[in-house]
Amino acid sequence: MLVRSFEKDLLRVKIYDTRAAMGAEAAKDAAACMRKLLAAKRAINMIFAAAPSQNEFLAALVKEPDIDWTRVNAFHMDEYVGLDCDTAPQSFARFLKDAIFDVVPFGSVSLLNGKGDPEAEAARYSALLRENPVDIVCMGIGENGHIAFNDPGVAEFNDSKLVKIVALDLTCRTQQVHDGCFAALDDVPTHAFTLTIPALMAAKHHFCVVPAPTKAAAVYETINGPISEACPASILRRAPDATLYCDSDSASRL
Repeated sequence: MLVRSFEKDLLRVKIYDTRAAMGAEAAKDAAACMRKLLAAKRAINMIFAAAPSQNEFLAALVKEPDIDWTRVNAFHMDEYVGLDCDTAPQSFARFLKDAIFDVVPFGSVSLLNGKGDPEAEAARYSALLRENPVDIVCMGIGENGHIAFNDPGVAEFNDSKLVKIVALDLTCRTQQVHDGCFAALDDVPTHAFTLTIPALMAAKHHFCVVPAPTKAAAVYETINGPISEACPASILRRAPDATLYCDSDSASRL
C-alpha cells in the first residue's frame, strides 16, 4: 500500500508499507512506460541494476502482461573486474540472467564481461551504448549513495566517459557482504566496471527501487542533502522523469 508520496525538485518519491508492495508498484509503473514507448518506437533500450534490492521489482516486472520483450534491448550497469559473466555466481550478469535476462525473450542482451582486457571491454560497451541510446534505467541506490558503481570519490556528474573502471570504496565492498553476495570482505573484488553518471542520466525515464533499513541514510541524503557528487544519487533530482520507490524501512528517516 502507498503510504506517502511527494516531490523533491524534479524527483518523485513514493513510499510503501512493504518491500513487496514497493516492488510490485514500481514494476507496474515501469511496464506502463515500456508499453507507451513500444507503441511509438520499433524497439527500446533498457539498463538494469543487479542487486538483492531489485528482487521484488524484477520478479514483478517479468510477470507484467502485454510487453513485447522481443523489441527490448537489455544492458546492465556494472560488473566486477576479473569475474566471468557466464560462470561466476557473484557476477552481476549472472544475477540478471537468473532474475530477468533468461526469463523473458529480450530482443538482445549485452553483457559486461569482467574477464579479458578491462580497457578494451569498457570501450566495447561504450560503443554499444552510443549505438543504442537508452530509454529507461531501472536502478537502485547503494548504502554510500552510489548509483551503479559511481561511489563518492569517483562519481563525476560531467564524466567524459560512458563506461569506466573504478576502485570500490570500503562501504561499497562491505555492502556486497551485507547483501549476501560474498561471504567475507576479502572475497569482494576491489575494482569494477561502471556505467558513468552521464551514461545513466542520458535515459529519459528512471525507476529507482530502494528498500531496507541499510539504505535509510542514503535515501535521506538523496532527497534532503545537496545535489552533489558526495551523494551521487542526488543527481536524480535533476532527471526529467524519475521516481524513487522506498519501503517503510528505507524511508524511516524521512
